[in-house]
Amino acid sequence: MKTSESFRGLYCTASGDQHDLTATGPTDTGGRLEPMYDTSGIEWGMDTSALERGSDADTDNDIDITTRSMWRYNELLPFIDPITAGEGDTPLVTAPQLAAEVGVETLAIKDEGRNPTGTILDRGLSSAVTAARETGADLLALATPGNAGQSAAAYAGIAGLRSYAFVPSRTPFSNKAMVNVHGSEMRVAGGRYPDAEDALAEQLQSDWYTLQEFDNPYRHDGIKTVAFELAEAHGWDMPDAVVVPAGTGEVVAGVAKGFRELTAADILDSMPTLYAAQPSGCAPIVDAATEGAVEVEPWDNPDTIVGELEIPDPNGGTVALEAIDECDGEIIAVDDDAILEAAVVAAQHAGLEIGAAGGAAIAAVDKLADRGVFDPTDTVIAVNTESGTKTADVLRSHLMGKGI
Repeated sequence: MKTSESFRGLYCTASGDQHDLTATGPTDTGGRLEPMYDTSGIEWGMDTSALERGSDADTDNDIDITTRSMWRYNELLPFIDPITAGEGDTPLVTAPQLAAEVGVETLAIKDEGRNPTGTILDRGLSSAVTAARETGADLLALATPGNAGQSAAAYAGIAGLRSYAFVPSRTPFSNKAMVNVHGSEMRVAGGRYPDAEDALAEQLQSDWYTLQEFDNPYRHDGIKTVAFELAEAHGWDMPDAVVVPAGTGEVVAGVAKGFRELTAADILDSMPTLYAAQPSGCAPIVDAATEGAVEVEPWDNPDTIVGELEIPDPNGGTVALEAIDECDGEIIAVDDDAILEAAVVAAQHAGLEIGAAGGAAIAAVDKLADRGVFDPTDTVIAVNTESGTKTADVLRSHLMGKGI
């Protein structure tokens, strides 16, 4: 594999042992694999030209990775020749009217819906599919509520690799359609996300390289670049609070990892407070946090309109708990109506097309503000993880339910 100089390899979180760069899945000791880096030579924020050194990266892609994608941070990413469609470098949009409503000085929305396939997961799948190519994989596969399947298909197409996405029947049509448009195979499992996971394990007979969150260690590692962009946008300082939706746990884990690495590199003095939100109809991580548990128990009878967040047994639930604790934050449950209303309000007052999953983050900001968590001088960031076009029918139905 052609890797960056600072990339030190994959290490088991349970034993600390180093593993081959091609390894996937849990280790024999029950840990997960985590990409590790030497942060001692990172000078972002201290040397204004430090990020420009990425222009010498060895890449066959026509996209300028230095200025137009997350790969401008290649010093803290694993690969120097990435599969990229220009993911990352998404706008941070201030929303003064929303800030006034929640009583903070600044409320800004990190709009990850601007990524190539309209999801924050493009960051992780860019890295994961690059790892697949470097491994020499022939067939890639994953189970997904929807967005990750569309994203994986896009990056597999760029790499010229075959891929399968197993999705539940309730996956939005746009996701299903675009999986095929990008050239991937799709299998629909009746029911919900766990049924898609079961179908992948039972139906795909060929050997495949996994793109599943946390089984593939490079997915949440790519998502950490959101933290890099937020810190850079604030002059290599940190906002007071960052709020993200939580489904599988990979967004929470990835954003926390980014801030952790910036702190280890002495670019940040400390990590910002990180909050996460789950829909009240499927909130297994919230339950675990409320009970003070270190393990997340599967949620019985999940029931939320937010399909991307209806993950009853999240692969990264425990990792998310650890990340929230490390960042001195909290994970809270928000009702579906509040989630959809938050997405609609953001569309109408900030001009942004927020997906239902992103609405969970904004609804959580409202709920936290009502509890007096924020100070009037705070800068709060809500991360919109998907384009509103992915859930336009759900948002429109919410308006119709109000007689609009």
